[in-house]
Amino acid sequence: MTSAIPTDLALAHLLADAARSAILPHFRQAGLLAQNKEDAGFDPVTVADRSAEQAMRDLLTEHRPRDGIWGEEFGRQKGTSGREWVLDPIDGTRAFISGTPTWGVLIALSDQNGPTLGIIDQPYTGERFVGAAGVAELVGPMGTMAMATKDTRDLDQAILFTTFPEVGTAMERAAFEAVSARVKLTRYGMDCYAYGLLAAGQIDLVIEAGLNAYDIQGPIAVIQAAGGIVTDWRGNPAHLGGRVIAAANPDIHAAALGVLAAAEA
Repeated sequence: MTSAIPTDLALAHLLADAARSAILPHFRQAGLLAQNKEDAGFDPVTVADRSAEQAMRDLLTEHRPRDGIWGEEFGRQKGTSGREWVLDPIDGTRAFISGTPTWGVLIALSDQNGPTLGIIDQPYTGERFVGAAGVAELVGPMGTMAMATKDTRDLDQAILFTTFPEVGTAMERAAFEAVSARVKLTRYGMDCYAYGLLAAGQIDLVIEAGLNAYDIQGPIAVIQAAGGIVTDWRGNPAHLGGRVIAAANPDIHAAALGVLAAAEA
């Protein structure tokens, strides 16, 4: 008897489950080796990254052979369906090798217009932020809860996150700091977990630069499903990466964009 073909959302959950199983045996384990993918700087990769992406690719080959796959570790495999699964097996490998639980598994299903479904999964804490048509939920230790972004309208009441204090270029850092000077609270070092917190209504803004498509497509789908907005620093689509601003609502988005634009003028 042929097994039922999973829906896209059910398959996304299967991918996240497979990544969890591949990653968790390596987290906070002595002797975990990290290779550097960059000649300048430090961009680590571990066996956990590669094993998790391969596990997800194997499921996609089985269940969606016509769809494309774009993963951080094994590159881009073209499909014939017009759809593409975008995978970051461990977003925040620096955090992973440091033992902090701010890393996560990012999964998106996209078409030519960008992501339509996304998952941010934190295997160690057991939290999964899910966004799709009609679905915005956090599945975790306390059960399943609906997500909605915050209603903060004034920049001086906003909470802002980014991953690296240096943000990007000197000009990009100056623009970020102009926004940071206006908000109530700025925090650093959260990797993809910050986007989950934004979708869950805990913070108001995430501003970053130098992102790849696989860094942001999962978060875009999750945040948009929860009522937020994600664009580049000029208000254009951000699903191909680069400079990204994620905001809880259009008002706080417009306020932050205005400060970024003025700082770059």
